Amino acid sequence: MSTAPEPETRAPEASITPEPEAHTPEASIATGRAGHRGVLFAMCLALVLVVASVSALNLALPDLALDLSASNSSLTWIADAYTVALAALVLPLGAIGDRVGRRNVLIVGTFVFGAASLAASFADSTGMLIAWRVVMGVGAAMIMPGTLSTITAAFPPQQRTRGVAVWSGFAAAGAIIGMLAAGALLEQFSWRSIFVTSAAVALAAAIAAGLLAPNTRDEHPGPPDVPGAVTTALAIGTLVYAIIEGNEQGWGEPVVIGALVVTVVCFGAYAFFGLRTEHPLLDPALFGIPGFRAGAVTVLVQFMAVFGFFFVGLQYLQLVLGYSPLKAALALVPVAVVVLPTSQATPHLVRKAGMKVTMSTGLLLLAVGLFVISRLDVDSGYGPFLGGLIVSGVGIGLSGAVGTSAITGSLARGQQGVASAMNDTTREVGSAVGIALMGSIYGSHYRSSLPDSVDRLPHDAAENVRDSAAGGLHVAKQLGTQGKALADSVKSAFMDGLSASLVAVCCVVLAAAIGALLRAPKTPPTTD
Repeated sequence: MSTAPEPETRAPEASITPEPEAHTPEASIATGRAGHRGVLFAMCLALVLVVASVSALNLALPDLALDLSASNSSLTWIADAYTVALAALVLPLGAIGDRVGRRNVLIVGTFVFGAASLAASFADSTGMLIAWRVVMGVGAAMIMPGTLSTITAAFPPQQRTRGVAVWSGFAAAGAIIGMLAAGALLEQFSWRSIFVTSAAVALAAAIAAGLLAPNTRDEHPGPPDVPGAVTTALAIGTLVYAIIEGNEQGWGEPVVIGALVVTVVCFGAYAFFGLRTEHPLLDPALFGIPGFRAGAVTVLVQFMAVFGFFFVGLQYLQLVLGYSPLKAALALVPVAVVVLPTSQATPHLVRKAGMKVTMSTGLLLLAVGLFVISRLDVDSGYGPFLGGLIVSGVGIGLSGAVGTSAITGSLARGQQGVASAMNDTTREVGSAVGIALMGSIYGSHYRSSLPDSVDRLPHDAAENVRDSAAGGLHVAKQLGTQGKALADSVKSAFMDGLSASLVAVCCVVLAAAIGALLRAPKTPPTTD
């Protein structure tokens, strides 16, 4: 894997783009049986399946807290187990797709995903549900890399930017699509229906990919980078573990310190071996390319903020505002309404204002929108929430599209598998870290903000209150008229946790916006 995208080093994979002189089998099926639209449909369907599964279960967190007696920590792991597995394995499984065919690996991934999702619908404990969520994440890691790399490999340069913009829009809007579907299901059925439906969609995605998408691959892949795969997977997993358990057990606990040490050592080992390996899984030297580095940071921070917000924001709508699951999902639709057109307009804005301005503006708007939401209290209602949501949506549309384009545009045509893997990795690492960070900060502030009167409740009831806000409100309801004071205290403690978690992520996004303004390239990189 070369560190500088030069024309003479590009892999023959570029021959999949139809050209008059090309008579290879790859050229004849470059866009499958339905042209570029068919490829885009198949890949976006698979993409939405993966992204929706990150967000859809957030709507069921209150039900899971009651049905499986799940604590805030357990809820965080239920939400994040899938994302951690996806983030840790997307690079090595993407490399396998480059070797044996991206569509082939994607289709196998849909079957792994679907089978695990169906099994998860029968889970009767938090441990079993977390385990099946991990397997779903493995399937998702097989699916995700092939979606973007198939689009960038099959589309000619003049259409690639539009294809990436559509992909980026669905990557953001897919979360809302998943929540709408989950909300509708939860109106009539239990949380188990979400997993059954996901299994059915996985089957549809496998059929669409098989019929509509080409099986692109790198014709001259390097040898497997086992050290790179092991060190990156361990680093991501231990980082998320440290974040969640650090807030749960305390940052001074030996197991948390040990996890942080392993994280640092593994990231260091990845850089050490990667710079000395001829064909690294992801060349650390690529981070020396300004556009690649700026795009990676932007995508990582954006997804950290978005999926961390979904984890706590949906609980606000259901537990504090009293919305049903479907109404809570509909309350977030303005994000999708804003994100999709903004993503489509981003290439034009980049041409007019430049990449640096567009990227930093998107991140700044995202930070501003989340900060507005962090100022809400129990009585604020939906209006201020909607205002912050719309501002955040514009920021998501700008930063997501320009970040992805910066990554893919920094590398040559033959390196688009690497670009796709990096884009997927930053998205999923950002999602995993965001859920862990905001979930753990929220949980610790929620517990510390509960009044001392909780200690006077019966032991089991007090534990339910401390475990989760959903459990606390359930206990308050059982107390009848005497439970109003407890319900008010639980909601107030929830808002303290929500505010603290949002302020923390706002600081990270704001720092990234300043970094983009100072260090990102003024104009987008071009390699074709």
